[in-house]
Amino acid sequence: MNTLKKLFKSLLPGIFLFGFTVGTGSVTAMAKAGSDYGMSLLWTIFLSCAITYFLINLFGKFTLVSGYTALEAFKKYIHPGISIFFIVTLTAHVCGSVIGVMGIISDVCFEWSKNYVDGGISPIWFALLFITIVYLIFWIGKTSVFQNVLAFIVGIMAICFLINFFILMPPLGDILKGFIPKVPETGPGGNAFLVIASMVGTTVFSGLFILRTTLVKEAGWTMEDLKTQKRDAMFAGVMMFVVSASIMAAAAGTLYLQGTTLENVSEMITLLEPMAGSFAVAIFAIGLIAAGVSSQFPNVVLLPWMLDDYHQRKSNMKRTSYRIIVLCISLLGLIVPIFNAKPIAVMITSQAFGALVLPVTVLCILFMGNKKKLMKEYKFNGLTNLILAAIFVFAVIMSYMSFTGIVATLKAL
Repeated sequence: MNTLKKLFKSLLPGIFLFGFTVGTGSVTAMAKAGSDYGMSLLWTIFLSCAITYFLINLFGKFTLVSGYTALEAFKKYIHPGISIFFIVTLTAHVCGSVIGVMGIISDVCFEWSKNYVDGGISPIWFALLFITIVYLIFWIGKTSVFQNVLAFIVGIMAICFLINFFILMPPLGDILKGFIPKVPETGPGGNAFLVIASMVGTTVFSGLFILRTTLVKEAGWTMEDLKTQKRDAMFAGVMMFVVSASIMAAAAGTLYLQGTTLENVSEMITLLEPMAGSFAVAIFAIGLIAAGVSSQFPNVVLLPWMLDDYHQRKSNMKRTSYRIIVLCISLLGLIVPIFNAKPIAVMITSQAFGALVLPVTVLCILFMGNKKKLMKEYKFNGLTNLILAAIFVFAVIMSYMSFTGIVATLKAL
């Protein structure tokens, strides 16, 4: 029992990152890809998760060796403006995410509630419920509480999506073919390049890597925990792939076979039931809600953690200023249900910031990892530098794809 408890505790930072990554944005991107292109873009998930694992492990090792979090190191050894850049852009991304996440899960709950209540329950009540739950847990102010609650919710999410995978899975041959890299022709829902960019953007998120260094430092890990850190990063990467692939497979095994495209993830509630039955729909809805709530925890605490990192002080979530900041960020989740709006402009801005940040993130860790003063005998070797250079090129290409899609969306408004 003690061994299992110790193992679980050692995986909590990875669970936290997994919950951050697989939110409603990830569910939407994977379900969209599955409904439009079947399993042909499975290679994109695999590549994204492999890159994410590599960077999570690299950033974690950097903190173990240097003793600095990412923002501390960027501020001291590059320029304070770089750290401020990350704080501003990642906060903008998080604010857009909060608006989108709460809008999606409140809409999903509204659609699902129609099965049990005539006319359904208004989305605003669901938004208020989830905002209150997340904020009350934040109010407690303990990282261990965040992580334990998040681990429970993430467990529910993973189980639900895996059950859905076995209920709705497409043919095994299609799954295996999906590992062969190729870009399919334009599908019914739009440009395949834009879909690929959105899948990568929801998985290879710079906030993960910045937050990783904070979690490693909070855990009190040292170089003696190098293997634990690597195992934890591997756990996060594997779970991201398994759950993301399960979501894609659920859409590919139903909507794609029926030739049905997907514009909003809440549509799956009504589209899936005739094909898969009410049980599969209920499991998917619960998994989606868990994904949304699990991503809100890191969303609301990211800015306070970054501010503490920047000022090089011990993390304290009980600061009055932080409670006010987090309340304001949380209340952004009411925008969609109150105004019945689709926050296109906000989400576009958020995506633009996300596209900008990843190449800068890779360049920063490439620079820091090659400083002998910081990394000593653990300075990055030639292979690590080569992989980082390849990831940088990949990030620039993904940024170009994202901005192309953003410009096209703006022109269509």
